[in-house]
Amino acid sequence: MKKETIVIGAGMVGTSIAWHLNQRGHTVTLVDRKAPGEETSYGNAGLIQREAIYPHSFPRELSEILRILPNQSTDIRYRPGAMLHYASPLMQYWKNSAPERFGQIVKEWATLIEHCTTEHERMFTAAGASDLVRKVGWIQTHRSHKSWQEGLHAAEKATHHGVEFKSLDKAALQEAEPSLNVSVYAGAIHWLNSWQVVNPSGLVKAYAKNFADNGGTLQQSEIQAIRKEGDEWVVSTSDGTLRAANLVVAAGPWSAELLKPLGYDFPLFPLRGHHRHYKLAEGAVLNHSVIDNDKGFVLGPMQAGVRLTTGAEFALMTDPVRTDQITEDEKLAREIMPALREGIEPQPWFGSRPCMPDMKPVIGAAHAHQQLWLAFGHAHQGFTLGPATGRLMAEMMEGDTPYINPQPFRSDRFA
Repeated sequence: MKKETIVIGAGMVGTSIAWHLNQRGHTVTLVDRKAPGEETSYGNAGLIQREAIYPHSFPRELSEILRILPNQSTDIRYRPGAMLHYASPLMQYWKNSAPERFGQIVKEWATLIEHCTTEHERMFTAAGASDLVRKVGWIQTHRSHKSWQEGLHAAEKATHHGVEFKSLDKAALQEAEPSLNVSVYAGAIHWLNSWQVVNPSGLVKAYAKNFADNGGTLQQSEIQAIRKEGDEWVVSTSDGTLRAANLVVAAGPWSAELLKPLGYDFPLFPLRGHHRHYKLAEGAVLNHSVIDNDKGFVLGPMQAGVRLTTGAEFALMTDPVRTDQITEDEKLAREIMPALREGIEPQPWFGSRPCMPDMKPVIGAAHAHQQLWLAFGHAHQGFTLGPATGRLMAEMMEGDTPYINPQPFRSDRFA
């Protein structure tokens, strides 16, 4: 095959694909309107989640739906207009969350998750970025005994996929996190073989630099249009025209709109998230990322400070910013971490995660065009799964035997 390739999207997924193709001798141009790692890959919780065997399903129990319906929960908020706009994919999402369907999705999804740490390690070792990754796991806290036991039951099942964990009672939790107010918690789970990244954007940038150092091209431009001319893909940008035999679209939540002029109509929907960094009082520590399982927020130690990351908000990409969710999360965060001080940024960051109604990304060849390749829809786990996706995509593009079965991620499942 011809080895000239354009990759649209310089987040963790697109950068990883460009890196893997470069390793295989492709002439690759990685193009995005922002520098690598400046959009969704900048704003995540900074976790490489080896334990994330179960994707986020749609609530199906009546009690859970009634809890969310008043739109006051800290873990999930929604805009009614967005719910109406995405009614069809959300209905598919609900159907795919039925136990039998969800069980099959877990099996397929897990094939990617099982390789996330090994594929990241290959890349951060090559990029000289090992200092950005802390192999200390992360801690999932539970406010009720019932919630804790349910979490432990799920953790035990996840061990069949190679997940490692340890149960923490209050005393063990306090020992692990001396500055944490553990009085509100019944117990916790320490996920042992997941990793924490102290600068998520910095890790993407390190991968992109390694790609460029090995001959790859980085271009920061607005994408205006994509089209096929003969055997070439033509990408019109704000800085001129790019041409290549192969085109990869890995533009996260913008992917579906980019592909619509080519006749594709993917049921992708965005989930918005927010974060902000805070200082800690002198002498206070946060040794691990801590996810409050029942309230849906994350506190994580970063180079920039302690990052507070919210749960999700169903919102249109164009909806105005609301800070009520992160404001509520900040109150809860100060209760469990009294040493939390003033925010570092004047305003919280926000961005959108690209989600598909069957909770699996699209990875592989486009079903209606030759030499068009797609990689998007990783929801909350694009940062975790970028390198694993990059390897899979490169193997498929080269015609090699893929290291996992790519069929569950094919694009025509929505055709």
